[in-house]
Amino acid sequence: MPFHRLTPAMRDLLQRIRRANRTPMHLMDAADARRHYDASAEILDLPRAPLARVEDLHIPVAPGVARAARLYAASTEAGLPVLLYLHGGGFTVGSLETHDSLCRQIALHSGAAVVALDYRLAPEHRFPTAVEDAWAGLQWLAGPGAAALGLDGARLAIAGDSAGGTLAAVVAILARDAGLKLALQALITPGTTAHADTASHAVYAEGFLLEKAGIDWFFDQYIDRAQRSDWRFAPLEAEDLEGVAPAWIGLAECDPLVDEGVAYGDRLRLAGVAVDLEIWRGVTHDFIKMGRAIPEARRAQQALGEAARAALAPC
Repeated sequence: MPFHRLTPAMRDLLQRIRRANRTPMHLMDAADARRHYDASAEILDLPRAPLARVEDLHIPVAPGVARAARLYAASTEAGLPVLLYLHGGGFTVGSLETHDSLCRQIALHSGAAVVALDYRLAPEHRFPTAVEDAWAGLQWLAGPGAAALGLDGARLAIAGDSAGGTLAAVVAILARDAGLKLALQALITPGTTAHADTASHAVYAEGFLLEKAGIDWFFDQYIDRAQRSDWRFAPLEAEDLEGVAPAWIGLAECDPLVDEGVAYGDRLRLAGVAVDLEIWRGVTHDFIKMGRAIPEARRAQQALGEAARAALAPC
């Protein structure tokens, strides 16, 4: 196994996680997995940064359905640009609380108002519900939502990590198809393939935090096997990517998903889309949420924020 590729800090962290000997999510039911993730997700995150504006709200996503959301901004200034954030968690776990620290850091570094959406999760809400919620959230912000919040819905970006990165990529395509202009799609360690069959899935199948058994479990919770070639699950399957928003893609070297992240960046470039792609060496999936222990996390948060700041700057 290529453990020699890990940074010393990442290797030490994985050893500590192994010594803790916690039950893996794929041996839990979804409710227990969520409780486990909610309790542990911010342990390695930076402390929650104080911000000038943190506001809980609800966003309509379907007739009679509104989902919790949270706005983060480092300033109370009116007319800030908006970045919709979609959390990771394999479409099954994760919440506003698990990604609160990360969203605060993005707001600090970008100068934008970050709106995190608590989209509906599997298995109670299987594919394509998460896609539909994410797309509805973006449409609401581009329509009445941003103005109601005192923000500039004409300067709009989308971002997400892991499964949230998948959703962000998919929503960027939907936005292109609807004629809704996005300044940026920021994809952090996204999943983009249908069947988890790239070389990196084999190389990093065990021992690198996100493991094959966990990926299989997440997929089974979320989507039927017969649906997995749908581009709304696997954006690499999209027929045409021309005209989608410019992309910032942040990947981890020692991640089963790294090859598909690179492949998606290549597809975007071939379609004429501007792509800024960086691979952080020696770290694993979910590294961006490990700011207390992994310096690469802090650098990646800053890089994402700076990319969003530049993309969302007034014309």
